Amino acid sequence: MSKQKEKRKSNPRGTNGRLSRTLAESADRHELYEASVQNVVEESSLIAFIFRQTRGREARSLREDFCGTASAACEWVRQGRQRLAIGVDLDPDVLAWGREHRVKALKKSKRARVSLIQSDVMTADTPPADIVVAFNFSYWVFRERAQLLRYFRRVYDSLTSDGMFFVDAFGGPTAFTEVKERTEFDDFTYVWHQARYRPVTGEMKTHIHFEFPDGSKLRKAFSYVWRFWTLPEIRDLLQEAGFVNVTTWFEIRDDDGEGLGEWLPDPHGPIGDDAWIANITAEK
Repeated sequence: MSKQKEKRKSNPRGTNGRLSRTLAESADRHELYEASVQNVVEESSLIAFIFRQTRGREARSLREDFCGTASAACEWVRQGRQRLAIGVDLDPDVLAWGREHRVKALKKSKRARVSLIQSDVMTADTPPADIVVAFNFSYWVFRERAQLLRYFRRVYDSLTSDGMFFVDAFGGPTAFTEVKERTEFDDFTYVWHQARYRPVTGEMKTHIHFEFPDGSKLRKAFSYVWRFWTLPEIRDLLQEAGFVNVTTWFEIRDDDGEGLGEWLPDPHGPIGDDAWIANITAEK
């Protein structure tokens, strides 16, 4: 599922005018992912706004679970002088990429306020955070109800006394089908591929591919095996874990279906949409 449409330019030819490596061969999959899937500037502003409106104070500390390249953690400190961020992920390679390309890009004073930890989110020992986020459906890696409940309880314990937890989810009729969804950008096409869905277990296998103007393709740049969790299941588990005021937010769209960047709480959700993305907040 794509959260934004960012425009970028590329040139498939070298300085001598001859074709060099294909665009797929020279592409950085992490850069492509962030350009097509993430919108950390909007997300950081949104969670800060919701926390401020809900708690009546500014949030200072954020923990990004399943942080990957830690772009969200870096953007969090970029937007506030007193902010702290911790990113937690199991993959040492993606954390190394994030340190080199995202943390290093910060000013020195801000760099000191970001910590990246290679750890399991189930066992990570971090200071209490005002906000914990698990975006891009990352927590769907937990495919058993007991596992997901245990994770939610871990998050609850890791928050400050008035902390908030933010996750996202997607759904709609097409979410249960095996389908490829293409989103065109100026210099590549993002392909969201729902390759397998098992109705009995909820198991879902998905891929992200990228296609380029020179005809080259970066297939299975990212692959996931998840359980598809519905909104009622997620809400029930959050409440069972101890959270209160579990709220579901949907983005306002124009007549052409394009998101306007404004999210509002909706207790019912969109009706008739083939596909949607929701943000969910839960209060300690």
